[in-house]
Amino acid sequence: MFWYGHDVSGWGWFAMSAGMILFWALLITAAVLLFRALNQPHEHTHIPAALAPEDILRERLARGEIDEEEYRRRLTALHAGPLTKT
Repeated sequence: MFWYGHDVSGWGWFAMSAGMILFWALLITAAVLLFRALNQPHEHTHIPAALAPEDILRERLARGEIDEEEYRRRLTALHAGPLTKT
């Protein structure tokens, strides 16, 4: 089989050994990273939308912070538009 000097020299064995170690290290690293990525709990990056002023007033009325008269007064003020200073 190796009659005509076609054998692998010392550097060839070293290159094959280093290549095999590198191959298995990359394969194991990829498996570990994939396992970690799949097992992470998903973080919710959803930012809740800001409530409209009418919704805030409705919640305050429901919690009893304001009475119905104040609710209607503030709702009317909201729908009247911005006040202008003279």
